[in-house]
Amino acid sequence: MSFVDLTEDLSKLLPELRGRIKTNALLSEITWFRVGGPAQVLFTPADEADLAYFLKTIPADWPVFALGLGSNLLVRDGGVPGVVIRLGRGFGQIEVLEGLRLRVGTAVPDVKVARAAAEAGIASLHFYRGIPGSVGGALRMNAGAHSGETKDVLECTRAVDRHGEIHELSLADMGFSYRHCSVPRDFIFTSATFAGSPGDPVEIQKQMEEVADYREQNQPIRERTGGSTFKNPPDMSAWKLVDAAGCRGLRVGGAMVSEMHCNFLINDAGATGEDLERLGETVRARVKQHSGVELNWEIIRLGDPPEGQPIGAALALPADTDH
Repeated sequence: MSFVDLTEDLSKLLPELRGRIKTNALLSEITWFRVGGPAQVLFTPADEADLAYFLKTIPADWPVFALGLGSNLLVRDGGVPGVVIRLGRGFGQIEVLEGLRLRVGTAVPDVKVARAAAEAGIASLHFYRGIPGSVGGALRMNAGAHSGETKDVLECTRAVDRHGEIHELSLADMGFSYRHCSVPRDFIFTSATFAGSPGDPVEIQKQMEEVADYREQNQPIRERTGGSTFKNPPDMSAWKLVDAAGCRGLRVGGAMVSEMHCNFLINDAGATGEDLERLGETVRARVKQHSGVELNWEIIRLGDPPEGQPIGAALALPADTDH
């Protein structure tokens, strides 16, 4: 699967762009599952202003998706028509503020947030040590672990919308619920300010080590996985439902339900995106049949089916453009 190369057209359309553009970029190289087809356009903006310029200038009907560390993402084998935006160094700042607060860019890995908070004696953010993603993903999904959630520590955020307008959002604006925020999907978060409580750096570090030890002992963190696959239904554990339905160790092609933690899918033997998605849907069907509970995906599935099945339209510049 490949898309029309728009490199030359984009360079003409965006003469003031400072970030990097790559067409037909293999997302399997930058996502944790290591599967899936290419992005038609992969854009890494230089900073927030560069991102705003890009979004304001490209045609309004081009689909756009923001990619973090690729830890909670399943890319389908047919690739991703449209633009995938990956935030990089221009969104990697970490700043300690007065009042036990941190301001960080959304490309910062969650584990670095936990470490920076610990060094500054800011408690309540240690749970980020157990979340294998970036701040942007944590905001979008209200990420949480080990009795902490993003909604518990967030003060405010900044985001750029699809028209290139910059917004400042309060905690209330985020509309957080379990693994969800209600901010429009086309908003791309660029920074976040977290507020914690006073703490002793040594004690916070011990809490972080406990989180890390738990993950090491209970989750397949050294495998090609995407983290928790399904959301926990109210007052239930997804892994227990999967286990009770006899799905521990279940395989489809090169994909496997983890033996260590059966809410994790693993690319065990050269799996395709289709293998992983089919395995997930098989698990959902078996759980539904066994317990009557319908599991919902926590992992984001992005893109089109394999070549030979219907795929989304390729991007095109407007017919009347001068570029």
